[in-house]
Amino acid sequence: MKQLIELEINGQRQELLVEPHTSLLQCLREQAFLKGAKRGCDSGGCGCCTVLVDGRAVYSCMTLVMSVEGRSITTVEGLSGEGALDPVQQAFIDAGAVQCGYCTCGMMMAARQLLDDNPDPSEEEIRKGIAGNLCRCTGYAKIVEAIRLAASRRQGHSVGEAG
Repeated sequence: MKQLIELEINGQRQELLVEPHTSLLQCLREQAFLKGAKRGCDSGGCGCCTVLVDGRAVYSCMTLVMSVEGRSITTVEGLSGEGALDPVQQAFIDAGAVQCGYCTCGMMMAARQLLDDNPDPSEEEIRKGIAGNLCRCTGYAKIVEAIRLAASRRQGHSVGEAG
């Protein structure tokens, strides 16, 4: 039986009618019409569906939407604001860290939490921070470069600019 729940998605309150067994990923894609989080493995093994719940990265495929009622959900679509991309989003573009793009949104969300927790991570800390997100196209070099670039930009430095 469907139940009415209230979520804050990308800063906006939404009331949604959901089945108790509905995943957050299903709800975001099918009811909120946000397509950034991707369906990959459906078992929390690839990270394509990563979103932030109260600022913490979670696999939306493994999270029941009922368990996040009343909490703040941020998707990749909610990172940008006021006509500008988030520094993480812009850095992924500038560093060429997008390849096929399937994992990109999940990588960006993991990177966002990492940089919120640690504004100046080492390469090892970056690799650990994105370890739950798989990319089948790259050796992660451009992704790590993008996260370093985003960290630098968030701190107001121009060191490490991609070109």
